Amino acid sequence: MLDNNPRFISRLTRDTYALILAGGKGSRLHELTEWRAKPSVHFGGKFRIIDFPLSNCINSGIKKIGVATQYKAHSLIKHLMRGWSHLNTNMGEFVDVLPASQRTSEAWYEGTADAIFQNLDIIRAQAPKYVLVLSGDHVYKMDYGEMLAYHVESGADMTVSCMEVPIEEAAGSFGVMTVDEQFRIRRFDEKPAHPTPLPTDPAQTLASMGNYVFNTEFLMEQLIRDAKDPNSEHDFGKNIIPAIIESCQVQAFPFRDASGKRAYWRDVGTLDSFWEANMELISVVPELNLYDDNWPIMTYQVQQPPAKFVINEADRVGMATDSMVSGGCVISGARLNRSLLFSDVNVHSYTLVEDSVILPEVDIGRHCHIRKAIIDRGTHIPPNTQIGVNKEEDIARGFRVTNKGVTLVTAEMLGQSLHSVTE
Repeated sequence: MLDNNPRFISRLTRDTYALILAGGKGSRLHELTEWRAKPSVHFGGKFRIIDFPLSNCINSGIKKIGVATQYKAHSLIKHLMRGWSHLNTNMGEFVDVLPASQRTSEAWYEGTADAIFQNLDIIRAQAPKYVLVLSGDHVYKMDYGEMLAYHVESGADMTVSCMEVPIEEAAGSFGVMTVDEQFRIRRFDEKPAHPTPLPTDPAQTLASMGNYVFNTEFLMEQLIRDAKDPNSEHDFGKNIIPAIIESCQVQAFPFRDASGKRAYWRDVGTLDSFWEANMELISVVPELNLYDDNWPIMTYQVQQPPAKFVINEADRVGMATDSMVSGGCVISGARLNRSLLFSDVNVHSYTLVEDSVILPEVDIGRHCHIRKAIIDRGTHIPPNTQIGVNKEEDIARGFRVTNKGVTLVTAEMLGQSLHSVTE
């Protein structure tokens, strides 16, 4: 039976080192990750995606954390240094940045398992009993202490967090598992075209969340063995898990909410899923509660004045409905509807913004109409611009339009050389 004793779980979390894999390119986000790694992408009005696994660690009592970075990591490292350097190192608490630095060979990180292997000396120096490996590019709230307790009490060598996902959503996107009645993993397929359905629901499959718990010595043994295999891609899903499920005890940990149902978890790896997850936040009662004092999501943010809405004339009213607006924004005689604005956004008179995600430091000129769009950081939208109104015109201007009709606009698409100077 799972021991939910807080002292039992707190002992486990103190003996755990978390390593967050944050080097992913996120190519399905296209131009949104052209100048930043996916974990560094803005989300939810004031956060970065990396803030969610980091906050989960802190809220779970895990305060020995390494973040492995690789692809275009400048903005990510800057965010970590500014927002996550407050832990008390004198008490053994830290968030360390672990960039790919050819520690064990002349190669950069060549896979998820190799990213851990190249930092084994750092893990050894901490001497944890357990290692928690986390994906740095998903949005969710999770108490890792419960997963650690499950891992220890089940006697597992490795535990994989998982959730029920529709088959069409998982196909080609997630590692999927087949388990027995005790949730021991009997088969693992990495991103199959035709996932194995659940016996209880043929429309669902059991998908890996990319979060793993290992007994430390076991992890080291498997990584060293894998590193010596010239035919391995050095990946947990493709190599490590399939190689050990028959001879070792590998458990699946179903991630569920307090009612036992599938918990909130989003892979915001496409422009459509990124837009949809942000739009979910403006609903009256969103699944992801960002106002939860018991499980706060922490971040770094520039000190900004409150958002301001000005001008109240007949056809020129500064207002917002069903929207989230961050600090530093000025809505001057413009209307927002069902939109999410990050910090320091200016929207000028006679403009209508609806169903859109506007990243920081965007300036939107007068008489614009923006609908179902993502506007990247620092973009200046000229007056009288229409976005998301006519698909053919958007494509002709070089904007990216998704299959679901979301339009992405970046500074470069408008001929603005923003990233030649800064992120």
